[in-house]
Amino acid sequence: MTDSPPLPQKSPALRVMPQPSDANVHGDVFGGWIMSQVDIAGSIPASRRANGRVATVAVNSFLFKQPVFVGDLLSFYADIVKTGKTSVTVEVEVYAQRMRLADEVVKVTEATLTYVATGNDRRPRPLPEVA
Repeated sequence: MTDSPPLPQKSPALRVMPQPSDANVHGDVFGGWIMSQVDIAGSIPASRRANGRVATVAVNSFLFKQPVFVGDLLSFYADIVKTGKTSVTVEVEVYAQRMRLADEVVKVTEATLTYVATGNDRRPRPLPEVA
């Protein structure tokens, strides 16, 4: 048995298993693929808070802590940490369940991204009031 951290006790925004097309010839998943999945996961709570369209305007921080392999089950946890007049900042944590070792869980990535609510004209718009 390993000293693996447990998965957070909340629902992930996104769960996905990387495929061979997402990796190099050695089975290591491309960082850019992980970044795109983090952006998708972060946009989910941001678009809910904005009640509509959002655009990514900044990647404030991004840290790859461990490699990701083909066959890992990735869970993306996304939480709003700050809101402004038009912006929503989201922290995303990514955990890998190593499918070859059923009880191994590893935190592989953490990132903070900022999104801006946009209207149909693709220009910033104020966030709606919280009910």
